[in-house]
Order: sequence, then structure tokens, then C-alpha cells
Amino acid sequence: MSPARFAIAVARFYEELAERLLAGAQAAFAEAGGVGVEVFDVPGAFELPLAASYAARSGRFAGVACLGAVIRGETDHYDFVCAEAAHGVMRVQLDTGVPCSFGVLTCETMEQALARSGGDKRDQGRHAASAVLAMAALRGDLDSH
Repeated sequence: MSPARFAIAVARFYEELAERLLAGAQAAFAEAGGVGVEVFDVPGAFELPLAASYAARSGRFAGVACLGAVIRGETDHYDFVCAEAAHGVMRVQLDTGVPCSFGVLTCETMEQALARSGGDKRDQGRHAASAVLAMAALRGDLDSH
């Protein structure tokens, strides 16, 4: 039996944060053992739902971890990007049945984002991978009964 495969869609707008989130997610997938991972880069968080849709609809992946960061600026752009990225990722998993996790940092400052990407608060990349692994396992359990 071939190992389960997972996709990681990572928004590269904040490159340092993207690398930190990706490292956390890859570590969680590695610790799970017996899984394969393929990484897909996208420009920013707004593009994550479409990448997740492509991956989920390909039939190649048991789940998709969506990673990125949006940091509040001086305009309302932040609010629109955060809301639509979250809504889009949720819609992909509900429409396809393929688990998609929302590992997008939505922070006021870069310092907050750094603390939540493997810093002193938490590792959102790791949490996103763990969530998609858990939901894929639940789907597998329910499908087998």
C-alpha cells in the first residue's frame, strides 16, 4: 500500500514567515511517518483557496495544509484577505470532502507573526499539519465503516 500523500500550499508574500511555517508543517508530517508531502507555492494568502482546490480536486492528496501570513496594514485590505482566505479554504474542504487546514497567521504585527510561526507562542505550521492529519484519519476511519 502506498503512503498517504498530503499537499502543503504556502503563501510566499512574507518569505521568512513562509519558511518558518513550512518547516513546522514538514516536521509534523515527518513525525507522523509513512506520509508523502508535496509543496506548492502561491504568491499570497488570497491565492491559497485556489491552490487548495487544485490539490483537493486532483485526487492525489488525503489533505491540504494551507500556510501563510497576513499582517494588518493601514487599510482594510487585511480584513478582506483574511476573511476570503479563511472562507475559501473552508469552502474547498466542504465542497470536496478533502480536509484542508487553515494555517494562516492573521496578526497585527510582524513580532506577533514570528511568535506564532515557531516562536514563543506556538507553531501554526505544525498545528495546521496536525489538524489535516487528524481530519484525514477521521475521514479514513469513517469511510472504512
